[in-house]
Amino acid sequence: MFAEIMAIVIFVMMFVLIVWDRYPKHIVTLGCGALTSIFVFGVGMRSFEAFYNTLAISGIFKSSFWYAAGESAEQTSGVNWATIIFLWGMMVMVEGMAEAGFFDWLCLKIAKLAHYEPTRIFVAFMILSAVLAMFIDSITVILFLAAVTIRLARTLKFNPVPVIMAEIFCANLGGSATMCGDPPNIIIGTSLGYSFADFVLNTGAIGALSLVIIILYFYFTMRNRLQDSADKVDAGAIDVEVKIDNMKEFLISTIIFLIAVALLVTHAMTGLTVAFIGTFIAAITLITSGKKALKLLKRVDYFTLLFFIGLFIVVGGLEETGVLVVIAEFIAKVSGGNAHLMIAIILWVSAIASAFIDNIPFSATMIPVIRTLAATTGVDLSTMAWTLAIGTDIGGSMTPIGASANVVGISTAGKEGYPISWATYCKELVPGTIIVLVVSMISIFVRYL
Repeated sequence: MFAEIMAIVIFVMMFVLIVWDRYPKHIVTLGCGALTSIFVFGVGMRSFEAFYNTLAISGIFKSSFWYAAGESAEQTSGVNWATIIFLWGMMVMVEGMAEAGFFDWLCLKIAKLAHYEPTRIFVAFMILSAVLAMFIDSITVILFLAAVTIRLARTLKFNPVPVIMAEIFCANLGGSATMCGDPPNIIIGTSLGYSFADFVLNTGAIGALSLVIIILYFYFTMRNRLQDSADKVDAGAIDVEVKIDNMKEFLISTIIFLIAVALLVTHAMTGLTVAFIGTFIAAITLITSGKKALKLLKRVDYFTLLFFIGLFIVVGGLEETGVLVVIAEFIAKVSGGNAHLMIAIILWVSAIASAFIDNIPFSATMIPVIRTLAATTGVDLSTMAWTLAIGTDIGGSMTPIGASANVVGISTAGKEGYPISWATYCKELVPGTIIVLVVSMISIFVRYL
């Protein structure tokens, strides 16, 4: 009983400290991971085996970790090294693309194709945000999109706030569509053995329908606040420079990005795991970057990777002590075994929780819960996995602190003189979030139940 109590206390303490945001998140999770190792695995369980299973280091040296053709790539518990290695590889690739000026060029090129008309830019950047976030971390997407949006807003004299809020929402929505689009999806995919194609065919289909609906919603609710008629600028007189400083670097980074997409789309057929893909993409990025390789490595966000490691250890404590099984049994009891009610609970609890707390630890915690639910209630595991992915990814859009992309976008706007208050943000995006969640729930009911 001591081990179970300590696992819960440490987990709750970790969540409180993350929400409080007084200390760096990686320090919080690593510290709580150390406490879990000492008081849960050591003092409480007195089990080195449980600690070793949670670290899961031996899995890295298995051939199935890198090549899983004909084998299950599923990881049942512990530190998900496949997620961490894949994220590291993609971070290296993204830094290479940023160094080559890929994002600035793409944003400005699309603005030019839209003839620098604010409403067209508004719609185009929503689509661009969703599409980029399917393959690139949403934080990076918003970082560049928000900066370019503000640059264009000053030139074209329109209000960038509605555009940035819509970009944030669409980045979170686009991230829900693929396995690599959002960290919760990477964790779900690598933990439960789902492929990139599995996500595209399931959450991707729901995301595509939701994107069309949300673009129409934002278009009709926000477009009138973009620009006063007196501020309209003659598009013919605009000359926002669209150039590439180093064409060789630009082409190489683009080719590497396309290779990454191709490997991800086909990895279920080739048997190459996401850990292998992340390592391979990082390797060719560093090799082709030459003297800039060290610079790219230094710019990788290692604190986020450390955050994941500590998180997985804490969640491993909950799993090894059986706490998560109790939570699964409680959800099953509340739903009375009704699949529709169970799916609704998972979707809305995930969404509401992700609006206020980090969706990464929440999704990592819920994976063993839905695995237990599937085993005890007979509801298909994949259906609950898609529900969890959508709930955590979309729910994060509801508040300014619900997802990292939200914080980055609001911070960028504020620094440039365009503050976005909680009231403004929630007034615009809470209704949109509810619309997408309702559409998603109905889609899941119709398609899977």
